[in-house]
Amino acid sequence: MLAFIKRNLLLFFRNRAGVFFSVLGALIAFVLYLVFLKKNMTGLWPISHPEKLLDPWLIGGTLTITAVTTTQDGLARMIVDRENGNLSDYLLTEASYLRIQFGYLASAVIIGTIMQLLMFGAMSGAFALLDHVVIPWQLTGKIIALALFSSVVWTSFNLLILSFVSRVTTMSGIGTIVGTAAGFFAGVYMPIGAVPSGAQALMKMTPFPYNAAAYRQILLQQPLATTFTAKQEAARASFEKMLGVRIDVNGLLSSSHTYLILIGFTLGVSILIFLLARFSRKAALARV
Repeated sequence: MLAFIKRNLLLFFRNRAGVFFSVLGALIAFVLYLVFLKKNMTGLWPISHPEKLLDPWLIGGTLTITAVTTTQDGLARMIVDRENGNLSDYLLTEASYLRIQFGYLASAVIIGTIMQLLMFGAMSGAFALLDHVVIPWQLTGKIIALALFSSVVWTSFNLLILSFVSRVTTMSGIGTIVGTAAGFFAGVYMPIGAVPSGAQALMKMTPFPYNAAAYRQILLQQPLATTFTAKQEAARASFEKMLGVRIDVNGLLSSSHTYLILIGFTLGVSILIFLLARFSRKAALARV
């Protein structure tokens, strides 16, 4: 199993073009923020040094996009193996289908975690140089833990989507759709509070905004405490609601409720994967 995981990791990271395109959606969101969104958003909040809040806010949303796209590309090896018949060959050995699927899943989780941490380091460095906004190093442990958790969430999601895909061209089309949707649903291209109520309701039915909120709650804890005084609780709540730092579901969700929603989503998807494993296995064996 370890050899199988190592093989998947080497194939992913040796493909430099593939690694770049796996984070292209996140890079586009980052560039759009620097060129367009940042200037527009700073004018909406009459506070000193709004970049101290907006830069970490952008990092949280972009890391969510990274988790989505890189775990999906990490699972691309499964589709390649399925298309060229390697997966069928593996199934003819003593390895069970679920064990093979776990190997692909573990590889994607590792890839997603590494790529999120690389993006976090790159964006933190860029904002430190451009805006003199420094992310406290004490948050590193929490960011690593959340990056790992996010990878598990989105690997399960992508594994469910790709379970019945047998062609790389089909996966590429799905990847384009999911990557584009991630930027919108995570509230990066436009804050969740700035879209119509119907669109907000649709966004809240997906795990995207909750994952972004989990990152933002970690990154913005100190900046929010120093920007808003105890007498400005209403202004702080309005800011958190508008920018999706905390999601409004019959009131602003706490951090623990946000994680419970993500855990519930992952468990639900995992159950579906297990129930559908027999049918996706037949699809793989059909190429023998």
